[in-house]
Amino acid sequence: MRVALFLTCVNDTLYPDTGRAVVRLLTRLGVDVDFPMAQTCCGQAHYNTGYRHEAEPLARHFAEVFGGYDAIVTPSGSCGAMVRELYPRMGARARAEGRGEGLATALAPVVPKTYELTEFLVDVLGVTDVGAYYPHTVTYHPTCHGLRSLGLGDRPRRLLRSVKGLELKELPGADECCGFGGTFALKNSDVSAAMGADKVRNAASTGADVLCAADNSCLMHIGGTMTRLRTGMRPVHIAEILASTEEEAV
Repeated sequence: MRVALFLTCVNDTLYPDTGRAVVRLLTRLGVDVDFPMAQTCCGQAHYNTGYRHEAEPLARHFAEVFGGYDAIVTPSGSCGAMVRELYPRMGARARAEGRGEGLATALAPVVPKTYELTEFLVDVLGVTDVGAYYPHTVTYHPTCHGLRSLGLGDRPRRLLRSVKGLELKELPGADECCGFGGTFALKNSDVSAAMGADKVRNAASTGADVLCAADNSCLMHIGGTMTRLRTGMRPVHIAEILASTEEEAV
């Protein structure tokens, strides 16, 4: 199986350790991971802000870069949802506008083989115990795209429950949005901040040391709120927990 890591813009720019964690984890599980250097933005930011046509060249480029792989793995529920849920819509809209089948045909091959990390681990590799060790109390926040668009369900929790040394605390109001939502946090900053504060208070009520999620954009928002509210909790991507071993535990 030829597997490519789709790191995403946010991780490449701000959270490269998450990408390194994915590579360590998958390599430990016997997967040969490639990182296509030509990868760029998938077009999510453009599409969600109303620039659908401007997103199309980025989507085509994604298909060209990743088309030759058997699986595309990303540590981002939102970018995974862009490919799986919105690429087909982009192709359908182009067809409806009389621009033919070209876009849909170009994007179709990458849609079914793009996986969020926990999906790939559970559904493709068939593992829930990845040999991780993480001696902390953790609560898990299911981000909106992972929960509603990708339907990750209990996959992340199953993985976390199998981590040696980890105590998993259930998060009250887990299915509620943290308030990030990309440009929503800028356009509706007061509402976004209030939603983030609710999420952090719920997390703090669990007594956990760490809040984890499968999307660093949401963790960035939550982490900033944690700092302002001085909770003492840490936001950590699930990939970094699953990549941790007894020799490397932090």
